[in-house]
Amino acid sequence: MHISHILRKYEPAQWGGTETAVLRLIQGLQTHGISSAVHSPHGSTTCERDPICDAGGKVSRYHAFAPVWGISQRQREELVSWGGNLFSFDLFAQLLQSPADVIHSHALNRIAGIGLRVARWKKIPHVVTLHGGALDIPVEVNEKLTAPLQGGFEWGKALGALVQSRRVLELTDAIFTCNPREAQLLQQKYPHQRVIVQPHSVPAAQYAVDHRSAALKAFPQITGRDLIVKVARLDPAKNLPWLVRQLPEIKRRHPKAMLVLIGAGTTQHVVEELNREIERLGLQNDVLLTGGLASGSPELIGLIQQARVFTLSSTAEPFGIVILEAWAAGTPVISSRTSGPLDLIDHGRTGLLYDLEMPSTFHRAIDAVFNDDSLHRQLREQARAHVLAEFDVPSIAGRVAKVYGDLREEVARRAKPALSRIAKPVQAIP
Repeated sequence: MHISHILRKYEPAQWGGTETAVLRLIQGLQTHGISSAVHSPHGSTTCERDPICDAGGKVSRYHAFAPVWGISQRQREELVSWGGNLFSFDLFAQLLQSPADVIHSHALNRIAGIGLRVARWKKIPHVVTLHGGALDIPVEVNEKLTAPLQGGFEWGKALGALVQSRRVLELTDAIFTCNPREAQLLQQKYPHQRVIVQPHSVPAAQYAVDHRSAALKAFPQITGRDLIVKVARLDPAKNLPWLVRQLPEIKRRHPKAMLVLIGAGTTQHVVEELNREIERLGLQNDVLLTGGLASGSPELIGLIQQARVFTLSSTAEPFGIVILEAWAAGTPVISSRTSGPLDLIDHGRTGLLYDLEMPSTFHRAIDAVFNDDSLHRQLREQARAHVLAEFDVPSIAGRVAKVYGDLREEVARRAKPALSRIAKPVQAIP
């Protein structure tokens, strides 16, 4: 079986959770004899390594654009890098020429609509994975997604109508989401649709190898510091300036604390705000911005292993694949109460949760992990056992492969249009 995966953005130099999830899915599918090709837009950055190609996948680039008039170059870049509704003409030809048995869109809107239209032409299944959510998105995140459109005129509605982009979730053959709350909302809105709760995975053995020496060599300034590490692209939903503003209070209690932010700067205004806050608070020696580090690299794993605690401060986090990585690396996790972490973390057993609206709950969690060695050890051990049992790469990919196979059989038998499918209940991949 061969799968065509469609991404709306893929730049190895700006690696994030979606790229990690797709890479691990491709690696897991290979263990089941399934090959993959990734179709993604031409990027604006260069990178010496391409992890998907290194893993045996093929990457084909297509030209994409944001159909909006009257916005600045900076706004256009933000649309492309984070939340833009893109379109592509040559993606049609790429997908038609691809020897795919299933088209898997890791995006929504017009890009997914192109995948769906081609799948119907080729009479093969089309599936969608919601990496960023569709219905379970906070209002403030939606506002940030649409902010780059301010002052512009979006002329691409006719293109969206051409590929039925607004009906992708209604017409696709299956929807994967890593978020049970998202699945419930989708099933309510699309009662005849097949919605599957699919967690992400982590190569736990890889993250168990001790790479702290690699981190210390690459970043000698962390020597002797108590690290608070976060891995995330620098985009609005990750709420990084909020985390920086908590650091003076943390240092009052824990003078050796250092905040390490690992991730590429994908949204310029977030990068600028982050640097302003670091300078305003005089934290230049206490915040380390590493930039993007390759997924699974010794430096990345070593920084997570070296940390006293791994934290998330996101306002929206549909899953939180970095939580799995921290668990596998043996580092306790504290996270804001967003939908993904709420589902993943058993508070007090596999991690600690706090409320963004009540910073005192964050500081109590930090104090607990810094001061209580017994709790620190308990969180590490129970989380690592949990990730080994529930989130290994081949097992998760095998369940996805079964869905592909079932859909191929259904599509082969199907004699009626997509709207006449038999209703499917929400399914949870255990």
